[in-house]
Amino acid sequence: MSADYNVFITEETIEGADDGPLADSTVAVKDNISTEGVRTTCGSEMLDDYVPPYDATVVERLKDAGATIVGKANMDEFGMGSTTETSAFGAAENPAAPGRVPGGSSGGSAAAVAAGEADLALGSDTGGSIRNPAAFCGVVGIKPTYGLVSRYGLVAYANSLEQIGPLAPTVEEAAALLDAISGPDERDATTREEGAGTDYAGAATGDVEDTTIGVPAELVEGADEGVRERFEASLDDLRERGATVEEVSLPSVEHAVEAYYVIAMSEASSNLARFDGVRYGHSGGFDGNWNEAFSKAREEAFGEEVKRRILLGTYALSAGYHDKYYKQAQDARAWVKQDFDEAFESVDVLASPTMPTPPFEVGESLDDPLQMYLADANTVPVNLADLPAISIPAGETDGLPVGIQFIGPAFGEEEIIRVGSALE
Repeated sequence: MSADYNVFITEETIEGADDGPLADSTVAVKDNISTEGVRTTCGSEMLDDYVPPYDATVVERLKDAGATIVGKANMDEFGMGSTTETSAFGAAENPAAPGRVPGGSSGGSAAAVAAGEADLALGSDTGGSIRNPAAFCGVVGIKPTYGLVSRYGLVAYANSLEQIGPLAPTVEEAAALLDAISGPDERDATTREEGAGTDYAGAATGDVEDTTIGVPAELVEGADEGVRERFEASLDDLRERGATVEEVSLPSVEHAVEAYYVIAMSEASSNLARFDGVRYGHSGGFDGNWNEAFSKAREEAFGEEVKRRILLGTYALSAGYHDKYYKQAQDARAWVKQDFDEAFESVDVLASPTMPTPPFEVGESLDDPLQMYLADANTVPVNLADLPAISIPAGETDGLPVGIQFIGPAFGEEEIIRVGSALE
């Protein structure tokens, strides 16, 4: 069945412990997360035959929890894309909306859950890469607070932004997977003690009595009419269950997409410098000139979108432009964080449509990368502010899945899980 949707790059069974909280669960692992002895390609020809000698911390924790890993899920190359169409191994398909993209970059992970190819999945989210495919495939996805889940063994796209997180059919199952993978890790200095030992699955009570939900006008304005209708209907459901909904303002988010792409591409250009065919990756051969060898390796093995982001990121960091672009983007990031902090002084969680549109048609955004970048408007502010967010299915418009996003304060995963579970 997996051939139908092109969900997996590598199908391989990795057995977990005999018992544990996930003993009866199968898990698809995004192909940028290291699995000892099992090929990890990041969706790129550059790493077509790379086999890691070690497990990522999250993979160790999955095995300890008794989960069975059933394959490495398809993804946009090095996590760069919102549709899974930049994968060197062909696009994944959307089981919930044939002819439409499954979202990205964790599209294979979301599609695996939607198609029943795996009970659960792990993705990574740099600017929406878990929530976007969760919304497009009609499943639940959680982007944890930065520092809650170890990034050790994740092939980084943009270190300061990305987190590994769960995808699942229900909020409670996603929360149970978060329970298994979260917590501090001595091999990742960005992990924190906060949140350790929390029972996230136990937070999925659906109780929203006396909960105040803030709706940032800036994150609703650009959404399609059908998406807005589903969003409003979800808010009505929450009001009926005892929640209060009020409007809030996040003026900085209109600059979030620009700031995000400058920071993410800058970090990507730095991270991907190691893939030169000598230290890592596809070899360009050597004919006496190392620069030629490096160029040839990168020209042959990187796809168009990855090349575009490396070039833009290198430009933003170059002498004379660093202050104009990268420094300004970091200032904008601080402003976004400040706006969220102020909003959380008066509300418990924030709500918005996850994606402003239903899933794109296959091929639609490849000709217009800017359209793809702008589609991230509702998800990237969360990564800039290091906050947790969850995407929950919110019904359909014209037969296509729509997601609603709940954003919490730092390490406020229990809040967003509780509110999200009220809609199931």
